[in-house]
Amino acid sequence: MDAGLNLFAGWLGILLGVLFGTALGLRFQEEGWLGGYGSWPRRMLRLAHVSFFGLGFLNIAFGLTARELGLLGQLAWPAALLLAGAASMPLTCCLAAVRPSCRQLFVLPVGSVLAGLGLFVWRVWLP
Repeated sequence: MDAGLNLFAGWLGILLGVLFGTALGLRFQEEGWLGGYGSWPRRMLRLAHVSFFGLGFLNIAFGLTARELGLLGQLAWPAALLLAGAASMPLTCCLAAVRPSCRQLFVLPVGSVLAGLGLFVWRVWLP
């Protein structure tokens, strides 16, 4: 897998974060919107918004690091797991906002990112 896909996904995540934040921002001034600022749905949507950026930057950092170290094609599993985490985290947040019982699905994006980072560090920096 080419790190270019992680770079693309990272920048796409940042774009989607801006668009998602813009949509949320259209109603932020309404104190009672979605049950108020501290309500479960509103917190989950804010987490989805932030996850677009955080996992986008993580994929960009991964792609640039893999290129810099000349490891393109040697990190297929970490690349795929980071992509899976970036795709599934905002989706899981939005699902949990609508149906709180879906919070149990967080094991999928969190596990993907954790495994991807663990494999990356193990492959690149540990003997």
